[in-house]
Amino acid sequence: MRPARFISLEGGEGVGKSTQLRALGAVFRARGMEVVETREPGGSPGAEAIRHMLLTGAADRWSARAEALLFAAARADHVEKTIRPALQRGAWVLSDRFLDSSRAYQGMGELTDEDILTLHRIGSAGFLPDRTFILMLPEGEAESRAHSRDGDGSDRIGGRDSAFHRRVSQSFARFAAIEADRVRPIDASGEAAAVTARLLRELEDLLP
Repeated sequence: MRPARFISLEGGEGVGKSTQLRALGAVFRARGMEVVETREPGGSPGAEAIRHMLLTGAADRWSARAEALLFAAARADHVEKTIRPALQRGAWVLSDRFLDSSRAYQGMGELTDEDILTLHRIGSAGFLPDRTFILMLPEGEAESRAHSRDGDGSDRIGGRDSAFHRRVSQSFARFAAIEADRVRPIDASGEAAAVTARLLRELEDLLP
C-alpha cells in the first residue's frame, strides 16, 4: 500500500491556497492516488458548524480566548472524523489551512504560540501534517488578489486591518524559518501552474 500523507497549505489572504490545493489534488488523482481535499475551519460536519460561528458576525463577536478554543474544537473534530480515517485507508489528505493558521492568527496577541500549541495537544493530541507549505506573496499583491476574490465580502477574520495581516505574514515566515523539517516557504507569485510545479518539487521525497 502506498504511504498516506497529510499536507497542509498555509498563508495569508489571497495567496492562492485553494487554487493550489485543487491543482495538487488533480495531479495526485491522475497518478492513481486517493485524495481527500479539506479545509479549516471546517472539514467535518461538526467543524463546519463551528466555522459558521467563527467567520460570521461582528469583528468583536468572540474574545481572543473564545476564538482560539473554537478553532481548537473544530480542529479536533476535523482530525477525528475526516483526516485520521482518510489516512488510515491510505489516502493523501490536502488541507487548506491547519494548525499553523491558528498559530499565526490567534497566537500573536493576548495568547501566545505556546498557548495555541497547548490547545492543540489537548484537542488533537499534537497531530501535525507530514509537510506544510506556506505560500508567500508581497503584501500589496496578496491584498489585491484577496480584494479581487472577495470584494467587500471578507469574513470577520479576513476583513481585519492591514497591520493585523502583516503580523500574520511575519508569523508564517517565522514558522518556516524555525521548523524547516516540516514547513516549507513557497513563492506564490506568477502563473498558477508555475506555483504548482514549485510545490511538486518540494514533495518529491514524499511521493510514491
